[in-house]
Amino acid sequence: MNEIVIPHDHGNHDQEKAFSACLGNEGNFETVAILFKSLSDPTRIKIFWLLCHCEECVINISALMQMSSPAISHHLRALRAAGLVVSRRSGKEVYYKASESEQCRLLHSVIEDALELTCPQCM
Repeated sequence: MNEIVIPHDHGNHDQEKAFSACLGNEGNFETVAILFKSLSDPTRIKIFWLLCHCEECVINISALMQMSSPAISHHLRALRAAGLVVSRRSGKEVYYKASESEQCRLLHSVIEDALELTCPQCM
């Protein structure tokens, strides 16, 4: 990577080098952008939040969200592609839940903090 010259000298040369190294890692920022893009729709945020608390099938999610099953499936595909939800098949039913990753726990916490929500099991 080329040496970046900062126009204004504020005496933070070590910090500037560290920032430059971090900013140069496009892959990390792309991963975060994908996560945020997946949650950029209010319906997806609701579904993700719900699946942080329980495992559900598409039909039940549809009923809770008052939306059609195809619309819910569309949103679940986007969440699954981003690694935010996982699925398992049991007979003819497919059940979904939030991934058990640190990223999902953090996003769940951010959603609840931002909306001042309380987990149902915590009430």
